[in-house]
Amino acid sequence: VLGLPKSTWYYRRHHDVDYQEKYAHLQPLLERVAREHPAYGYRRTTTELHETYKEQVNHKVVQRLHQLWGLALLRTTRAPKPSGIRKIIVAAGSRVNIVAQLEKIEPLDVVYTDFTELRYADGTQKAYLMPIIGHVCKFAFGWAVGESANRALALKAWKDAKRGLVEWGGQLAGAIVHHDQDSVFMSYDWVDRLLRKDLVQVSYALRGASDNPEMESFFGRFKVENQLLLSDAGTLEELLAVLAERIGYYNRERRHSSLGNRAPETFIRSLTPSG
Repeated sequence: VLGLPKSTWYYRRHHDVDYQEKYAHLQPLLERVAREHPAYGYRRTTTELHETYKEQVNHKVVQRLHQLWGLALLRTTRAPKPSGIRKIIVAAGSRVNIVAQLEKIEPLDVVYTDFTELRYADGTQKAYLMPIIGHVCKFAFGWAVGESANRALALKAWKDAKRGLVEWGGQLAGAIVHHDQDSVFMSYDWVDRLLRKDLVQVSYALRGASDNPEMESFFGRFKVENQLLLSDAGTLEELLAVLAERIGYYNRERRHSSLGNRAPETFIRSLTPSG
């Protein structure tokens, strides 16, 4: 059809077979890299072969083997099917941001939360902090820190926060917890715990961090003010001790202009007749 001589066709076909036979030992390794690192192209795959599997191969060889063995198909990432919670959020549209629809917010009615990465041990280690902060009172009702920003950490922070919220006179039923659409906050464990078991309303940001400015403001100030102390913590246990002391300071002593230059705890106490 192409008008090529038969000799050219058979030479090319035989040459490709020899090429694949020459590098056949690389096929299982390339398939493994493609599955474990679907975002890697031939250059990063070449580095992975060298550093992990001690295979010295030119990147042009890897590029060609990707084409010959169809490894691009293995590297194609497919978006997971949306969960039931995701479908509900999409269907609800802007209504999922309950906070944005409120005309007035009482001091203990709305709290915000999110994860933030903390660097410690002179920046060589990282951990994740999840505090839960009052909208009006700025009080940190609870928090948790761990090596991963996962559901276990989120539920630990919520357990701490709801105890603090009740101790300070807040009500769980009907309270609103606002956060972004992180996969943790759309998990069945999180939603079931808050909505069904604790009767709390869950509010979702529509535009990420820009819809959760209170948390971004808290994280920005907290990291800047405590950067050296966080960096000096050598272990996760030391970091935990630093956070306990600094969040305690934040709640009991740090003055906020929005609270009339009072600390969050002082402000909350002023809400009760005996305060």
